[in-house]
Amino acid sequence: MDDSIRNQFDHVPERISGLVDLAYNLWWSWNPEARILFKQLNHQAWKASVHNPIRMLREIPAEFLNRAAENPAYCHRYDIIMRRFRKYMSATGTWFSEEYADRPPLTVAYFSAEYGLHHSLPIYAGGLGFLAGDHLKEASDLGLPMVAVGFLYSQGYLHQQINPDGWQEDVTEPLDRDAAPVTRVLDSDGEDLVVRVPHIDPPIYVAVRKVQVGRIPLYLLDTDIPCNDPQNRGISSRLYAGDQEQRLRQEIVLGIGGRKVLHALGIEYAAVHLNEGHPAFALLERVRERVERGMDFEAALEEVRATSVFTTHTPVPAGHDVFPVDLIDRYFAPYYQALGIDRLRFLQLGVHPESPASGFNMTAFALRASAHHNGVSRANGAVACDMWKCLWPGPREAAVPIDYVTNGVHVPTWLNTRVKELYDRWIGPTSPDWLSEHDDPVLWELIDEIPDAELWQLHLWLKAKLLNRVRERERIKWATHRGASNPTAEGAFLNPSVLTIGFARRFSTYKRAHLIFEDLERLKRILNNPWYPVQIIFAGKAHPSDNEGKRVLQQIYHYTQDPGFAGRVAFIEDYNDQAAQYLVHGVDVWLNNPLPPMEASGTSGMKASLNGVLNLSILDGWWTEGYNGRNGWAFGDETAACDGRNAVDAAAIYDLLEKEVVPLYYNRSIDDVPHGWVKMMKESIKSNGPRFSSRRMVKEYVARYYPLLLKGAAAEYARRTAAAKPRTPAWKPQAQGEAEGWSE
Repeated sequence: MDDSIRNQFDHVPERISGLVDLAYNLWWSWNPEARILFKQLNHQAWKASVHNPIRMLREIPAEFLNRAAENPAYCHRYDIIMRRFRKYMSATGTWFSEEYADRPPLTVAYFSAEYGLHHSLPIYAGGLGFLAGDHLKEASDLGLPMVAVGFLYSQGYLHQQINPDGWQEDVTEPLDRDAAPVTRVLDSDGEDLVVRVPHIDPPIYVAVRKVQVGRIPLYLLDTDIPCNDPQNRGISSRLYAGDQEQRLRQEIVLGIGGRKVLHALGIEYAAVHLNEGHPAFALLERVRERVERGMDFEAALEEVRATSVFTTHTPVPAGHDVFPVDLIDRYFAPYYQALGIDRLRFLQLGVHPESPASGFNMTAFALRASAHHNGVSRANGAVACDMWKCLWPGPREAAVPIDYVTNGVHVPTWLNTRVKELYDRWIGPTSPDWLSEHDDPVLWELIDEIPDAELWQLHLWLKAKLLNRVRERERIKWATHRGASNPTAEGAFLNPSVLTIGFARRFSTYKRAHLIFEDLERLKRILNNPWYPVQIIFAGKAHPSDNEGKRVLQQIYHYTQDPGFAGRVAFIEDYNDQAAQYLVHGVDVWLNNPLPPMEASGTSGMKASLNGVLNLSILDGWWTEGYNGRNGWAFGDETAACDGRNAVDAAAIYDLLEKEVVPLYYNRSIDDVPHGWVKMMKESIKSNGPRFSSRRMVKEYVARYYPLLLKGAAAEYARRTAAAKPRTPAWKPQAQGEAEGWSE
């Protein structure tokens, strides 16, 4: 950390000065004991900072810091947590170092356009970003040698404000860099490290910022610097620029510039993992560097391909970036020559065989330039195979080399602290270190030992906490005069004793947020049943350029104000990861009803199930693997005609609610506990918790791809060594791997 940051915290007493280091490492965000250190300084200050320790340390009066530094009990806790933090950061005795102790070093460079890490760093839009954030956190916990690259968006992602007629207004708010967990990366002269994106004219420069995610460094590219012209300064201003040319420039900077930044930092890595196609030009730059060292283009491409993993998510053709040829020519004409190929060969890398005139397809290029490809669920892998089989023409579907690694969620991040304490009490006596082994399904069988009443009372407390938070958001909005206040629409009348359904995700039309309103009169009867009432909480944002999604949102907002729903439908404005925490902890049922097979995976339902919330979901994405008939509800008729699909699926939801969900919830014994419901909660927790964790996911990436990447990296190492020292025998990892069970 540079001196300029430390000087801003010179009011923090030396005795507890480690709080500054802790605040700038997001390890604290998934370790509740570390969060308590900040919360105990002053509860109101922690709340006012929106759980952002950097903002809190900047704004809290010095008297509270001094009081803590003089408090023996606080200092004792501080010493324990700091010792734990430093031991964690030493990176010894990790799962990876033990499992792969005798392997040559293999650092993986992870590239993604967005990362969902914490709301103090709004560089994410949705599930893709949270997957990337959870991947980094888990890689840190497991001790994987990894470095990550992304963008520092100066305007973050949009804030959402709903105007009186229900239309989403997109509010941009400059990133408060002083309150974000970001540090400057400096050069040898103590100035900002600035790197030029190679072979791109006019020149584009990036400054380098760093976010420490536990043990994993995440380097963020920042074009908003004086040496860039105004247009170039805006490249990193906003996530997913709408303008096509600016979008291309973003992806050039992320991929080519990101690779150049790692080179400038002296970071050697042996493999690349691309999270979607946005950063795929990083593979192109790896090829160019080899050509520059004297390799033939095709040989260089093959070497890069062998050490690259590409994870594809999007099952919608329109969701894949395709750039017109004239734009590619404008920015890559000098690059053709640098690669040692002609224009036609370059353009062939991004051709979609079924629409060759459409332009340069980033997903087609990423698939061609990587040897290892995967979808993010079993269903998504099958969809990806069908979408892209044209790249591998042949008679057998099995010949399409796209596998799947189903997504998972970072358990320490998404498991509520009180729920973790409950699991500690019942799993801990048998396995004290259960959280470090939470991908073992056997441990989760102990969930059955938890008394029904204890689990149920905790769930009711979490629901009350959610509804209190909803009301508090409304109070703050009213007090700060931030837009028109609408208590009915925004949940002021929600009742903690009523069965509560949650629906929170991006408002794309294929997510069908409006589906449950297909039959308004039937829904009103369900919600207003005097003996078995139901209420629904909606949340989510539409993409700024998605007017259809905004219209769906507006329609739902209008329903919140319909007297016929009696205040039982609410919409939470400006959904972010903090609101998500409250929702996946506190609702009773998590509703998911996208149009199959459009759901790539969906991780919000995994987060909900981890905390005992039951899923009511269509059979798509992860739920085709997660549903077992005893841990929630599933629906979806694949034979339904497309034009009547909404009516069929909505009727299935109504039937499940009326005949199964609602009666089970309200079927209480004399102790006022719905034992049948709690039994299903336990089944959901133990069946989904270990299986859909990011620990299982990252270990699966390692087991499935690491040996292959190792062979590819070792082959490159052998070639380079042989070229430099012809008489030195090249190391032969294949023979060693075969002897130890590493053969393909």
